[in-house]
Amino acid sequence: MYESSSAETLLTSLRSEVAGLAPGARLPTSRDLVRRHGVSPVTVARAFAALAAEGLVVTRPGSGTYVAPRRAREDDAPGDTSWQAVTLADTRRPAPPVENALPEAPAGSISLAGGYPHPSLQPGKALAAALARAARRPDAWDRAPVAGLPPLRALFARMAGSDGGAGALGPDDVLVTDGGQGALSLLFRALAAPGAPVLVESPTYPGALSAARAAGLRPVPVPMDGDGIRPDLLADAFAMTGARLLYCQPSCHNPTGTVLAPERRGQIVDVARAAGAFLIEDDYARHLGHGRPLPRPLIAGDRDGTVVHLATLTKPSSPSLRIGAVVARGPVLRRLRDLRFVDGFFTARPLQEAAVELLSSPAWDRHLRTLSTALRDRCAALAGALAEELPGWRLARRPSSGLHLWVELPAGLQDTAVADAARAAGVLVNAGSRYFPAEPAAGCLRLSFAAAANVAELREGVRRLRSTLRAA
Repeated sequence: MYESSSAETLLTSLRSEVAGLAPGARLPTSRDLVRRHGVSPVTVARAFAALAAEGLVVTRPGSGTYVAPRRAREDDAPGDTSWQAVTLADTRRPAPPVENALPEAPAGSISLAGGYPHPSLQPGKALAAALARAARRPDAWDRAPVAGLPPLRALFARMAGSDGGAGALGPDDVLVTDGGQGALSLLFRALAAPGAPVLVESPTYPGALSAARAAGLRPVPVPMDGDGIRPDLLADAFAMTGARLLYCQPSCHNPTGTVLAPERRGQIVDVARAAGAFLIEDDYARHLGHGRPLPRPLIAGDRDGTVVHLATLTKPSSPSLRIGAVVARGPVLRRLRDLRFVDGFFTARPLQEAAVELLSSPAWDRHLRTLSTALRDRCAALAGALAEELPGWRLARRPSSGLHLWVELPAGLQDTAVADAARAAGVLVNAGSRYFPAEPAAGCLRLSFAAAANVAELREGVRRLRSTLRAA
């Protein structure tokens, strides 16, 4: 009886104390409350649990108990359970399957899957001409520098937002890699020790999850909303996990197509810097805009070396032009260069020479303009077909860049079951669950508008999806 009365008294006192504190303020420790109120540690723990259940406080293991954010909402508004993604991170979750491991598609299938544009959207003639010119150079087959050819590094520095002013990025800040995936593998092994956590957007690119896990890292999801990764939950995730590495795609998020809101771009860099962490900026879609310019890379405004920038030429050109780059300021680039040397000495010189030829030719700018128009038209065509044929499927947004649409399925439809049924009917789609590092928030699909041969195939693919669901 006495203990019950003490618990109620303590709970009433704490509620009053919380009401007078600002969100984020730290409450007294359990030891202080035991001493102040003359109660047992168990009573204090129960009081904190009751306050947490009421949404008044947030407990961060190893850090303390804090006043929870106060969100005004209607009584019938849905709750915000996005915080659970951080807590439910599971190191035992298997790596998502790679696309090459999927069963062979039936003949005549239409691809609404994959991460590369259709061959008709690739600059085949320009690539062939660039490679032929590169092969005629006397030193085409000589050994290349570990960091890459200086002219190619200068081109990547300009792409990363170098403005030529004081402190601007230059060739010495660039390391050429074997494509974007090779760069990811390099970064995860260089920037964190095996067993360490790495924060990622949820959902995110499965290739990054695979590369992180292959490096022995533990992906920890940080939820997103319509403006991108949430800075408040990012700060919580750094505090809870002690992570020193964040991987994100601020300019065109794969799979959702979200562009990080302007007011958040500086915030997430500041949060990472305050945590003493590196921020890997995956800028894979720099050349995949739909007619509007993408925001400047985060690294362009970061002079302190927090941002490590990743770029690639593979997406806008060809899957076999395995040329990417890491751009970074400070001592970290030396570590990356040393590890790159151990991995394979250097990237093949003929490919680097061909990339310089391609990027320096008028054909490259013409290709990017043509690709931009095609991607915009295909995006609109696929979105329109979905609205007409499958109105119950919710499109997250009409992206302004990239290759994909992110679609939320109606309740009762499982993404893997839909993907399997679609494959049997001759339509290839990507099940959304493989994009989540922990439990998916809902059933989703990633649909590519770039992999099909043309707009007619996109529309036919959606009609097949509708017929598949009606037959199911």
